[in-house]
Amino acid sequence: MMKVLAAGVVLTLAATGALVLWQGPGALLPVLVMGAVATGIEVVAARALQRGLAGRGTAEFFKGVGVGMALRMAGIFVFLGLVLWNRALFPPLPTGLGYVAVVIPLLFLEVRLAR
Repeated sequence: MMKVLAAGVVLTLAATGALVLWQGPGALLPVLVMGAVATGIEVVAARALQRGLAGRGTAEFFKGVGVGMALRMAGIFVFLGLVLWNRALFPPLPTGLGYVAVVIPLLFLEVRLAR
C-alpha cells in the first residue's frame, strides 16, 4: 500500500507540474484534487486486491477486482460531479487529465504488485 501511495503522490505532483505549465495556474486545483482522488481510489483498490489474493479462493479474488473497478468508476462520477458543480473552478480538461494521469499508471503498478 505504501508503494501505491508514494507513487500516487509523485504522479500527482508530476501531473500537476506538467498541466500547470501547459494550461496555466487554473489547472492547479483540479489536478491536485483529482490526483488525490485517484491515489485514494488506488490505495483502497490495491488493498481489496491483496485481500482477494490472500488465498481465500476465486470468489474473493474477483470480489477484490470488482471493488477496484467500482471505485474507479466512482472516480469518473467524482470528475463529472466536480465539472458540473463548478466548471470555472474545475475545467474538464485539467480535471480529467489529473484523474487519468494518476489512475492509469497506478493501475499498472497495482497489477505488477499483484504478481
